[in-house]
Amino acid sequence: MPVNMAGCTTDCVEKPISICFQKFGRFVGTYPWWFFISPLFISAVLGSGFYFLEDREANDIEDQFTPVNGPAKLERQFVQQNFPQNDSVFSNQRLYTDGVYASFIAVSRSSNILTDAAFQEIVTLDRKVKELNVSMGHEVLTFEGLCARRYKKCIPNKILDIHKYYGDNLETTELTFPFFRFGFSYIFLGYSVGGVNINSSVIKSAKAVRLFYFLKEDNRSRTDLWLNEFLKVFPSNLSLNFIKVTHSTSLSRQVEFEANTKDVIPLFSITYVIAIAFSILSCLRFDCVRNKVWVAAFGVFSAGLAVLSSFGMMLHIGIGVDDMFILISCWQQTNVHDRVETRLSNTYKEAAISITITTLTDVLAFYIGLMTPFRSVRSFCLYTSTSILFCYIYSITFFGAFLVLNGRRENSNKHWLTCKEVPEECPVGQSKWYELCCVGGAYDPHTGTEEVQPMNHFFKKYYGPFLTKSWTKVFVIVLYCIYLIISIYGCFQIQEGIDLRNLAADDSYVVKYYDNEKAYFSEYGPNIMVVIRREFPYWDEKYMSDLETCIEDFKNLSFIEKDIFTSWIKSYKYYGYHTKLNLSTEDIFKDNLDRFLRFYSDFKQDVNFTNNSIYASRFFIQTVNISTALDEMNMLNKLRETAQKCPVPLLVYHPAFIYHDQYAVIVSNTIQNIAVTTAVMLLISLLLIPNPLCSLWVTFSIASVIVGVTGFMALWDVNLDTISMIILVVCIGFSVDFSAHISYAFVSNKKPSANEKAVEALFNLGYPILQGAVSTILGVVVLSASKNYIFRTFFKIMFLVIFFGLFHGLTFIPVFLTFFDICSGTPAKNKSGPEEQAMRNHTNNIQVNSKDGELKEREIYDNHNFQPDNHQICQSQPCSAIWMVTGNNHNHVQDNHMCVASSIPMFRVDCQTYEVHMYTPSDDTMLKVKCQAKQCLESQNCVLGNSNHIQDSNVCTLNGSDLSIL
Repeated sequence: MPVNMAGCTTDCVEKPISICFQKFGRFVGTYPWWFFISPLFISAVLGSGFYFLEDREANDIEDQFTPVNGPAKLERQFVQQNFPQNDSVFSNQRLYTDGVYASFIAVSRSSNILTDAAFQEIVTLDRKVKELNVSMGHEVLTFEGLCARRYKKCIPNKILDIHKYYGDNLETTELTFPFFRFGFSYIFLGYSVGGVNINSSVIKSAKAVRLFYFLKEDNRSRTDLWLNEFLKVFPSNLSLNFIKVTHSTSLSRQVEFEANTKDVIPLFSITYVIAIAFSILSCLRFDCVRNKVWVAAFGVFSAGLAVLSSFGMMLHIGIGVDDMFILISCWQQTNVHDRVETRLSNTYKEAAISITITTLTDVLAFYIGLMTPFRSVRSFCLYTSTSILFCYIYSITFFGAFLVLNGRRENSNKHWLTCKEVPEECPVGQSKWYELCCVGGAYDPHTGTEEVQPMNHFFKKYYGPFLTKSWTKVFVIVLYCIYLIISIYGCFQIQEGIDLRNLAADDSYVVKYYDNEKAYFSEYGPNIMVVIRREFPYWDEKYMSDLETCIEDFKNLSFIEKDIFTSWIKSYKYYGYHTKLNLSTEDIFKDNLDRFLRFYSDFKQDVNFTNNSIYASRFFIQTVNISTALDEMNMLNKLRETAQKCPVPLLVYHPAFIYHDQYAVIVSNTIQNIAVTTAVMLLISLLLIPNPLCSLWVTFSIASVIVGVTGFMALWDVNLDTISMIILVVCIGFSVDFSAHISYAFVSNKKPSANEKAVEALFNLGYPILQGAVSTILGVVVLSASKNYIFRTFFKIMFLVIFFGLFHGLTFIPVFLTFFDICSGTPAKNKSGPEEQAMRNHTNNIQVNSKDGELKEREIYDNHNFQPDNHQICQSQPCSAIWMVTGNNHNHVQDNHMCVASSIPMFRVDCQTYEVHMYTPSDDTMLKVKCQAKQCLESQNCVLGNSNHIQDSNVCTLNGSDLSIL
């Protein structure tokens, strides 16, 4: 079916593909069992890949949710190579990882935790932790045997040492904050005491105390066993009257993240049940023959096979039912009297381009997502795109084959459940229930297709005409402007970054720990190491002046505490000053450095002094008031900018930067993916939708939906992070589905005006699109009940994507398309092809002669054909396989008679109501041809009904150049 547009025909790709699918549909219809069984066999083979599921699992948070080649990972590698850990002199400040630890936060039930009663309970907890042990074979693992050590002693919690020293007098002791002089050293209390109320640096009260229990990192299997035991028993069987306790370990975040699957598996089970139930109910018919229950069930089953095959294949090498609704809709619009091969052929011809557009755009959108630096996004895109591809393949093979098998049942007029033949008409005397359950096979006698469903009727008779009214269009434009304004406003409110607490369930103990940590210990943030990453002349005053300037630049940052600064070079100069050393010469500087580092063992870990050369060194600066994702992003960006501006080659690092790196790429990468994918969508639309302007409208719809989803998700408290980035990639794919279906239906139908084309597009695809959208929403709505942020976020964004995509497809795009006649498909004068010109002659030249003699133009019939029975009426010359009611065919005219098969419905027009009434001639009926000589010379045959068969005083005479029916 060529689509000639006014000056913008672009069906050079669409038409050949449509023809190929038409032929493929006929092939599938001829050999359905091969295409039905083969996907089952393939799925069984590929599904065996799930055997490797446990070995292929990749749940590591750092690996999945941080950029693959993030700067912090390269910085960590540099720190690890140049500053190896000294297990005998443990320093948590100098760790290049998060470390291995257990921790708990004690929060006072009163206004002050610095009381003897509260500390007695804290000391009891401390003793319980240190007494924990777990068996590993014949070995008993204890805290004492696993703890990180400093000078052969487990790392203590200094606040407990302070309490032990002062005892009952702790409340009256003037504890200074953040540093407290204890013995001959100063103890930093910023990480140990939280929620402080100070006066002149003296703590008046505090709300919380935090304790850490660091373990050695040399044998993770042993330490993991002890940490898991800590999680099992802490703080059970303890009666605490003065404090409330939350706890966590270095494993907790990972363990709780992996536990998310246990929470969501039941929800996914409910999702699949809902998808099956909705699909079946929405395809339910009250005709026991035309019922599509099995078709819907196997449509969902086809999607399940696709997921099984795709995931199985991915596991070997180391979702969707929307297409179903489109195919069912196109199948129902084929002639029920046609052979099933022909019906499937026509179904594929009409539906294949539409579902191919959406499949290509979806698959490419996800494959483009592989460009992202986040492994979680890559994995999601790879698995999802492969699933969609298999879903498409199985839709046109497995599902198409089942349509044929089901069509054969319908052709035999057999019951959908019992598969026994039932009558087409209800026998006299039977009840309504009998008619409902045991009578079926109805079809529309005017068109030969299955009866129009109520929802399709709603779109054509009510919604479509309502939407194309002038005042409705104005309202839609105003509504769209409001939508766009709110969306753009929301885009400027969006927050970046993922809060790691959100990787655990809402009721997880980890979340409670993080909440207390944020509430009471956010004043002092991470202690940042600043690394001089090349050889540097530390003895040269000129170069040292440049370094001092850079250090001051760091200290002048708003989130840096100037008075907390740890530097080996500063201490070394202080050492040189007191020992009368001239450290401004290279030889003296290097000769005395070894002795200094032996005396100050902590600083030995800060200088890579090898072969009499200083290859790298580091100092530390303290951050403050880092409590939000925005604070973390600003901190990281400012620190790296300051390091880059410095003439000395510097880098900044902290283990948390591994996760903060997402801020550097999340926005740019999201924009890149959206831009590239949208460009690809435009290219596909231009190739497959036979109108350039309408292709632009599809692209516009994608951009509009993305803006809307981004803006509204910000207003719905969803951050732009790796999780939402994944779903925004989904947004690109799903947003094109609705608009592409409607746009293609708009430009490919033959209605003369833009408004009529919009109504026809909504009539044909409005309900299938609505079915697909509702089934998707029902599929994710259960996730809103999840206790996990990831799945709730998935629900929120998918809901926005589907809702806005549906609104664009069924409201905005149809209205916008009507504004441009170039998309209406109305041929310009003298520019249409012969097929369209002939069709216009057949329809436009038919005139109705009413009783009052006035001629009124009415469109009687448009582009329909009927198939005869297998037997032929004219014995002298075979009849053609398919006859048009109007046509140019003089080869089958004998003695002014035309051969017409017995099953061909003829029609008359009621002059009062202008309704079309169908007639079926008897087997021996001959239709006379009454044509003038001039018409016969022009091969124009006029069909004349046999008056013996069609006798009605109210039958009109159709006076026209082509057709008259008595």
